[in-house]
Amino acid sequence: MKSLKGYFDGLTLFVWVICLGVALPVTSAAATTNEPAAPSEADLAWKALQKALQPPMPPAEWQGHPTDEQLRAFRAEQGQRAGEAADQAKTFYTQYPNHPKAAEARRRELDMLRVAVLQLGNTNKLADLEAREQEKLKDPNLSENERYQLRLQAVNRTLMAARGEDEPAMLSKMEKSARELIKEYPKKAEGYQLLVQVAGQSDEGKMRDLAKEIVASEAPEDAKESAQGLLKKMDSLGKPLDIKFTAVDGREVDVAQMPGKVVLIDFWATWCGPCVGEVPHVLEVYHDLHDKGFEIVGISFDQDKKKLEDFVGDKQMKWPQYFDGKGWGNKFGRQYGINSIPTMWLVDKKGNLRMMEARGGLREKVEKLLAE
Repeated sequence: MKSLKGYFDGLTLFVWVICLGVALPVTSAAATTNEPAAPSEADLAWKALQKALQPPMPPAEWQGHPTDEQLRAFRAEQGQRAGEAADQAKTFYTQYPNHPKAAEARRRELDMLRVAVLQLGNTNKLADLEAREQEKLKDPNLSENERYQLRLQAVNRTLMAARGEDEPAMLSKMEKSARELIKEYPKKAEGYQLLVQVAGQSDEGKMRDLAKEIVASEAPEDAKESAQGLLKKMDSLGKPLDIKFTAVDGREVDVAQMPGKVVLIDFWATWCGPCVGEVPHVLEVYHDLHDKGFEIVGISFDQDKKKLEDFVGDKQMKWPQYFDGKGWGNKFGRQYGINSIPTMWLVDKKGNLRMMEARGGLREKVEKLLAE
């Protein structure tokens, strides 16, 4: 006995045929061979959109070694194509609003606009991105978390635009954005984390005021711990450092027990470009001044121990390295409020922290402390 589903399927086909004004043949090629129906115009448009969403591959002629000019040109091309893909996605859901892929096309439009503007610098699409996000905010079904993510995107754009400004102006915009986020979303961590960053880059007075404010606030514990680290860092100047550990090569290290030595505390990581860029200079100073009493203690923010060991061995960095694999959660980084690397401190021959800005003019600063 034929099922009801089969009956209604057959009835539906009959009704569509009658409406089209054609007779249903007893047999047909499609019926006997089960040939698939030709794709519709909308389906073809969706396939074309999927192709447009694929990022371009780097030119083969680069052979893995592009010049800076080639990279800039390729990045610009990627930004242009990402913007065009966003336009194509909008065209699709506008022309075919009832297509099963229309909702996905809307999502992909927003994704590609973010890639074009935020990652690839296509500022021509900034207005489109902001308009699309404002439209999305009007959706009554939008979750609170989705609204928050959109707000974070706007903050990120503001901070990216401020990168070319002088430091005081940039910090002012960072602080304003942080306070707005905290006011709008007092239980979210990002606003407080941004305020910690502002504190870490401010002068001593403002750093201390902001850190105390964060500690006394309803900030998450991670942000409070970072702020407390900033306060401890400022209070550590002129005093011995509580840095004691077993290095990756098994050596026992206690910075407080290195009298008569000038010690560089190097907060760094192999994945940090500026840190790696400092290595040749640090090695040179170490080789020249080690016999005169200069030591280095590395505090690595790496998460891959083997990569750290291979790098240190390859560069012949003979000083001890602290490693706990926690990245930005590094024990001593959190303890001393380190929120950017490379950070270089100098400890004098009496074991007291003397300088928190040793990166520039390292040789001269070490020689001065050795002469005391």
